[in-house]
Amino acid sequence: MSETPLPPLPDTRRDGVLRFFHGPMDCGKSTLALQMNYNHARQGRRGLVLTKHDRSGGARVTSRIGLGLAAIEVDDDLDLVELVRSRDGIDYLICDEACFYTVAQIEQLADLVDRHGVDVYAFGLASDFRSRMFPAAQRLFELADEVLRLQVEVLCWCGRQGRLNARIVDGVMARTGEQVVIADTDGAQVHYRVLCRRHYRSGDLGPVAEPLLPAVTPA
Repeated sequence: MSETPLPPLPDTRRDGVLRFFHGPMDCGKSTLALQMNYNHARQGRRGLVLTKHDRSGGARVTSRIGLGLAAIEVDDDLDLVELVRSRDGIDYLICDEACFYTVAQIEQLADLVDRHGVDVYAFGLASDFRSRMFPAAQRLFELADEVLRLQVEVLCWCGRQGRLNARIVDGVMARTGEQVVIADTDGAQVHYRVLCRRHYRSGDLGPVAEPLLPAVTPA
């Protein structure tokens, strides 16, 4: 008597997910990126941590509260699909400063999720100093399974919610210029500040022109 073959087991592999966490400077994006990497790694998942234009000036993800981790620097020519395929068993990516990636690289992140089942957690600014969306951030808004604004409140000098990143040049808010200029927030000739919508639109920097938290690049 021949045995009846058992039916094939269902495919239990979970689908990948693409999540984009965004917010203005100082809202804790890099801190959350590092925490998420820790949480996934401690469960035995294998991941890669990526960044571009980190405040440290090097291939690291760093936060303003002092945390940091070595990372892979994403230059414009890096193929993220090939990067993952060159490693064995990658389960997830932590993509800090994803707003500075190319649009093609955002498409590659979506391919990693859809075709390879990799979870992608992207972190970055939504808009630049002109309050215009970064192209990569716009594509993430269009493609991500979830778009999450971080809830750590950042305040304008007036006490209202800080929503927009302003570039300050020689003490005056800049309205034109290159989209990406790496600068700090310590009151140097060129630096960045977070303002509420009202004071961003009016260009009013308030009675105290210097921010309180030092850094090297928007996070």
